[in-house]
Amino acid sequence: MGAVRILEKDHERLENIISGNGHSTDGLISMLQDIQSEFNYLPEEALRHVANRLDLPLIQVYGVATFFKAFSLKPQGKHKCSVCLGTACHVRGAQSILGELERQLNIKSGETTDDMEFTLESVNCLGACALGPVAVVDGEYHGQMNTSKAKKMITKYKTASRPDNDE
Repeated sequence: MGAVRILEKDHERLENIISGNGHSTDGLISMLQDIQSEFNYLPEEALRHVANRLDLPLIQVYGVATFFKAFSLKPQGKHKCSVCLGTACHVRGAQSILGELERQLNIKSGETTDDMEFTLESVNCLGACALGPVAVVDGEYHGQMNTSKAKKMITKYKTASRPDNDE
């Protein structure tokens, strides 16, 4: 984990999250979820702060943070895009969809765009085999995906993210 400085106002946000979860080890997962929502990832300094405030070994907090796939130790983009590479999607061309999204976003799977707008990942199953190939952006499922639809889908999210757009 790279060292990231948490600003003073962020310490206050962390304290509010810890207090809001009962300042107890029973609320550790909930705290980490709240921190992830607040910062869009789990900064190292936040994990250290939680461990210190709950009087837990850092390795225990880190263990929880790395056990659950929903948590990220790297900054995530505003839009999270997942492409299913499970068997049903794979045989229907999911790899070419992932390739198209990598070209459109100029990143590889597992990376985040420099502007912090998009994080792209591949997953083994999204539980929507009948819709395959499928991609999910910000929790919205896009089924029967092909490279043309993938390009349009990303253009839609890029347009919605522009500061001059009032969505």
